[in-house]
Amino acid sequence: MKRVLVVDDDPTVSEVVAGYLNRAGFDVDVAGDGPAAVARAGVRPPDLVVLDLMLPGMDGLEVCRRIRGNGPLPVIMLTARGDEEDRILGLEVGADDYVTKPFSPRELVLRVQSVLRRTGALAAAPASGTASRLRTGPLELDPGARRVTRQGTELPLTIREFDLLEYFLRNPGQATSREELMRRVWGWEFGDLSTVTVHVRRLREKIEDDPARPRLISTVWGVGYRFDAPPADDGADDAA
Repeated sequence: MKRVLVVDDDPTVSEVVAGYLNRAGFDVDVAGDGPAAVARAGVRPPDLVVLDLMLPGMDGLEVCRRIRGNGPLPVIMLTARGDEEDRILGLEVGADDYVTKPFSPRELVLRVQSVLRRTGALAAAPASGTASRLRTGPLELDPGARRVTRQGTELPLTIREFDLLEYFLRNPGQATSREELMRRVWGWEFGDLSTVTVHVRRLREKIEDDPARPRLISTVWGVGYRFDAPPADDGADDAA
């Protein structure tokens, strides 16, 4: 049974969300403020966190940073307003998804299931026999271990950053729209395309020599993005 930590200072919201998640088969833990969330995550590590952005004691952004200190963890951020700035802030600290209040509890359950299904399917990939390592230039990605190294140094990628890079490595030289990336990487048929934009920017900051002048992930104006293997590694996204 997957464990979900729900963090919200509104008891009514927490109760409703916990009830829907329980009925969907999840083991649910609840915290009412930032410090309590960090403490509970340390005692009972969750498989996913539903995290309100505005919290007493410690805001959701800081909570996200702290609970992610021990490794990748899926986070769905709850925002009280539809302001783009709030959404971008959540994505910048590595949130995998966000839901704007007021929201449908059923929709939130579907988002939780989608995120966990994606990460769970990838985690189980070694059994399928298709989880061979991917290499190009200084990068090496191990799907089974969900580990990426650049010139031998492991990169601290979030779950979605890892998924996005794996897609690019498997599809070099292919221009892909943000809508298609949302479908292929996030598994969503619709959503805010700024989610893709922010994750591409964060990924560039971790794999490019100069993120301001990217050479690996190129912007294809009017289309989307394309992963370009380094010249010396043309066709070298080979399996180890």
